[in-house]
Amino acid sequence: MAHAPQDQIAPLLTPEGWELLASMGPYREQDSFELNSALRKGGHSPGLVSAVLTQSRLRTRAEAKFGEFARQMLFTQAGLEQATRLNVAAHHAQRFAAAGISRVADLGCGLGADSLALASLDINVTAVEMDETTAACATVNLIPFPNATVVHADAASVPLDGVDGVWLDPARRVTSTSGTKRIWDPEAFSPPLSFVESLAAEGKAVGVKMGPGMPHDSVPAGCEAQWVSVAGDVTEVTLWFNAVRRPGVRRAALVLGPQGTAELTSADDFGAGPSAPVGPVEGYLYEPDGAVIRAGLVADVALQLRGHLVDEHIAYICAPDLLDTPFARAYKVLDVMPYNVKALKAWVKQEGITVLDIKKRGTAVTPEELRKQLLPGGKSSGGKKGAGKTATLVLTRIGEERVAIVVEPA
Repeated sequence: MAHAPQDQIAPLLTPEGWELLASMGPYREQDSFELNSALRKGGHSPGLVSAVLTQSRLRTRAEAKFGEFARQMLFTQAGLEQATRLNVAAHHAQRFAAAGISRVADLGCGLGADSLALASLDINVTAVEMDETTAACATVNLIPFPNATVVHADAASVPLDGVDGVWLDPARRVTSTSGTKRIWDPEAFSPPLSFVESLAAEGKAVGVKMGPGMPHDSVPAGCEAQWVSVAGDVTEVTLWFNAVRRPGVRRAALVLGPQGTAELTSADDFGAGPSAPVGPVEGYLYEPDGAVIRAGLVADVALQLRGHLVDEHIAYICAPDLLDTPFARAYKVLDVMPYNVKALKAWVKQEGITVLDIKKRGTAVTPEELRKQLLPGGKSSGGKKGAGKTATLVLTRIGEERVAIVVEPA
């Protein structure tokens, strides 16, 4: 039976619970059964032990988003899934700071990641959360900041007098006994996109985090849409209105990677802007970052690389030269073959390939299934890397023709 979130948080908000949680080391699944038995034998109630082990597991998972801060924070499963990574929250907060906004309402603050980033820049934050358990977690997480206040209320009902900036991260998931489920309709979010637009219409500096799959035709006029990717994973699109919108920017791709931060922007509306030529598969194949694709900036990257698209509808770029760019991954083109399973199987055998990385775009092929068909013995994993010959195949369409491009990472 699934535990209600409050059953997992309330026992921790006691001196015994907090002390026990603080004594936990990093969570290891293989040790959890023994640890559970040992804590119960030590006289702790089953409810407290369950809450502490759940929280310990969530804290360990949260380190990917919050780093060492996670060790002092409280989490719920659903809250952690939607929580903004701390390095992304820092970018949100800097927008408000750069615009000279001193008082921000964080409506639907969740576990308080964005409030934490705002408060750390000396901005006064009112963090509003409708879910009582999540609000309790946010209160604990914001204890180090006297300039942050948590209010347990419906985001749409809080008076905003004296607040000059609003940040929103609407709930895009519903929680049930079977877990959490994603919602796609912006009007079904809590609060809905129309509420966000009404705040912007009042002239307030408004930023709102939306799911990265938001269709271009759902993006309101008069805002800047910034898609964000972290280490190659597109995490969100943020809509910026009024004072936090940058002049001359309609859409942007912000790429946060191991090499640092890079951004590509365009003043053109969706569907407008430069177009890139179409040409043959040659030289180097570039796979644009997901944020670049979502923001509709593939042609801009192709032109930067002095390259061309291999098909006008598909986000693969080819260029004669290898140029360093944070906006795409580069591969050296080794060969181009028609897509034919029998011929590819013969090629795999002839080359002695045991590890096959398959990428695809614009084709219905399932890489896992194809890998089983092509590799000797139908091994889906193809053995351990280093144990044999590795190859990378890119499957795509050029017009009506399906092709398999053999590449190696550049």
